[in-house]
Amino acid sequence: MARQELARFLRRSRERLRPQEVGLPPGTLRRVPGLRREEVAELAHISVDYYTRLEQARGPRPSDRVLDAVGHALRLTPAERSHLFRLAGSTPPPGPGAVCRVRPHVAAMLHRLPETAAIVTDATYGIVAWNPLARLLLGEDFGGGAPNLARRRFLGAGRAVRSSGAEQFGHIVVARLRRAADRYPHDARLAALLAELRAGSEEFRHIWEARPVHAPGHRTKTIDHPVAGPLRLACDVLLVPEDDQEVVLVTADPGSPSARGLRALHRATRTADDGGDDHGGGDGGGGDGGRRAGVGGVRRPASGAR
Repeated sequence: MARQELARFLRRSRERLRPQEVGLPPGTLRRVPGLRREEVAELAHISVDYYTRLEQARGPRPSDRVLDAVGHALRLTPAERSHLFRLAGSTPPPGPGAVCRVRPHVAAMLHRLPETAAIVTDATYGIVAWNPLARLLLGEDFGGGAPNLARRRFLGAGRAVRSSGAEQFGHIVVARLRRAADRYPHDARLAALLAELRAGSEEFRHIWEARPVHAPGHRTKTIDHPVAGPLRLACDVLLVPEDDQEVVLVTADPGSPSARGLRALHRATRTADDGGDDHGGGDGGGGDGGRRAGVGGVRRPASGAR
């Protein structure tokens, strides 16, 4: 248990909160920023003395129940809750399941990258949002199932575009699915996907048993696109840690034939938009009203919004 670090983390988390954020009235002028210790203790249903000792690095090691209550009282994100548990010397509890909605600011970022193919995937490699260029680059045929890159990679579901680097990508996929299985042991959707992959792919079973460890990062691949032809592309991954999601950005070297090919596909997306292709203007959230379309042309796959 890292007492001093835990105490500092609790103080910082408390001081950043405003009373209105936790349903408390603003009250009179406060001498210190954020919530009072007694307010956090009341929200967490623990004694003020006990919480004060935690903030002063004097308290005993808190139980998982207390940590969960304090994390809820301080409105911690999933990543912050995991950090809280680790500081207290406990194992973070598993999450309820992979987050399969896209945040509005992430969807808006995809829209601001018109000549970059951008895809948001959840912890199961399900596509939760992609921009028009990504749809043209990858193709929207996923074999009638929910759009999922793991299923396409190992089961060939609706495969429309051939690419190099498939072996490396297979190991990356399995490593991420293994992490997801550890984090979300009660996620029925993930369990069903893993069962489907094990039943349908000997390659998946072999890589799974090898326990690959791959961190997201930069890689290159060449795809044979049915319209644009061979494209040599760079793939870079940005993390959305609070939702355990990845934003994959696919680009080409400036001035290269591949860059010209991407630009031609981008022009095709604009032509489709001008022709009345319904991309909608949803809010980018996870509600039912915005499942098919996100911010400014960023679409959630119709069969894959889960």
